[in-house]
Amino acid sequence: MKALQAQMKTEQVTFSFRGTLPAQSFLEFAQHRAKRLSLQLETQFQNNTEARMRVTGQTDLVDAFEMALSLGPPDCVVRDVQRVGTQSEKGKSQ
Repeated sequence: MKALQAQMKTEQVTFSFRGTLPAQSFLEFAQHRAKRLSLQLETQFQNNTEARMRVTGQTDLVDAFEMALSLGPPDCVVRDVQRVGTQSEKGKSQ
């Protein structure tokens, strides 16, 4: 039962990415990764050097999103990633 609850733990995190982030390319990459990971994505701010995005979903998949975007698409160089805020809920699925 505990394993099932851990799998169902959801998290809402706001990430701040900084670096060389061509806006269109980085946004498309983020949307594609969020969809593949079954995450909800809200872009709060974005330009060519910074992107702030709120992601909601299963905790381990939110972590996978962070890692994927840290690597970024080929034309982006992510120099810094910060988790601005985190809210967690146990036992609730998306």
